[in-house]
This record gives sequence, C-alpha cells and structure tokens, in this order.
Amino acid sequence: MATLDVYNTSGDVTGSVDIDTDQLAPKINKQLLHDVVLMYQANNRQGSAASKSRAEVAGSRRKMYRQKGTGNARAGHRTSGVRRGGGHIFAKKQRNFYYRLPAKAVRSATRMAIASKIQDGEILILDGLTMDEPKTRTMAELLGKLDLSGKSALITTKEHDANVYKSARNISRVNVAPFSDLNAFSVLKVDKLVLTTGAVEVLNASITAS
Repeated sequence: MATLDVYNTSGDVTGSVDIDTDQLAPKINKQLLHDVVLMYQANNRQGSAASKSRAEVAGSRRKMYRQKGTGNARAGHRTSGVRRGGGHIFAKKQRNFYYRLPAKAVRSATRMAIASKIQDGEILILDGLTMDEPKTRTMAELLGKLDLSGKSALITTKEHDANVYKSARNISRVNVAPFSDLNAFSVLKVDKLVLTTGAVEVLNASITAS
C-alpha cells in the first residue's frame, strides 16, 4: 500500500490518497515492459522509406563497353548498384511494422508502469484541476508551482477535458490524456506522471475490479 500526498493548484499539500500497489502490480516484469514499449514504438513507425533497385532505375541495360581490351575494370550496365546513379543493391521498400501483443499482457504492462512510477517517486496527485476556458498561461503557472517547469509530464484526467487539453497542448513536453488512454509507453517516457484525484478513483476502481 502506497500513501501519496495530494496537491492543490497552488502547490500545497491538502491531503493524501492510498493506492494498493500490491494489487496494482504484485511484481514488475522489466522484460514485459520492454516488449510492450517496443511494440508501441514499432506501431508509430511510418514504414514509408523506399529506394529504387537497379531494376527500377531509368537507364540503359546495355553493357557499357566490351569485357576485355579497354584497360578499364569490367563493367555491366549503368544502373548497376556500384555506379553513381545506379539502383540500391538492397533497396528499401515500404512495409508495415504494426503488430500487437496479447491484450492481457498490454494491460498488465500499463499497471506495472504506473506501479514503477509510484516506487520511483515520479507520480504526483493533483486535486481540483478544472478550467473554465483554455489558458496556456494558467497551465504554465500551475506547472511552475508543482516544480514541473522544463520537465516532461503526462497529466491524466478522469475523462477527456477539452479545456485542460487545449491549455497544455502548446507547452513543450507536456501531454494530457484521460485515464483510459494510458499505456506503458506514455507513462514510462515522461519524467512525471500527474494524476488528478478523479483519475486515482478510476485507478482504484480498476484495482478493486481485477
């Protein structure tokens, strides 16, 4: 069981919350986290890199000169991969890098990632994150009060909050996502995971239901 301080928008501690880390992730499997992060990175690849093979390069296929008697090295046609302007010997082709691990493994990795953030002290609980309108300056001031200026952070809300999202989208290295969109990669790649008290309620509910 982990007891975490709850901060208000002024950066002051106003209370605490408990998260049952034993139920959240009894153990942290680094190999599983590694495999899931690689999956997300592979799925983000465009796979659009391509180059022409010598069969695709425009140019004559005629032998450049006779095999012997010229004093030059032996040569084939101009599109050979060893000549300037020729095709690539091992030409790259467009490909799809997408693949999926079992859903149960992906869910477990997400829980392990959150548990690892708790163990490393890289999680922050925020109370009362509501905004009447999108305001980047207000969000930047809040991050400064929480000592998050210049750090990468993922602000996690209970549900999608358009005002919070729009307030943070122009701040470098800061992302906003509802709790349902969390995954191991998004959690592990940031310096600080910020959970609202509403998101903690969803997290505790998922722990109880499992």
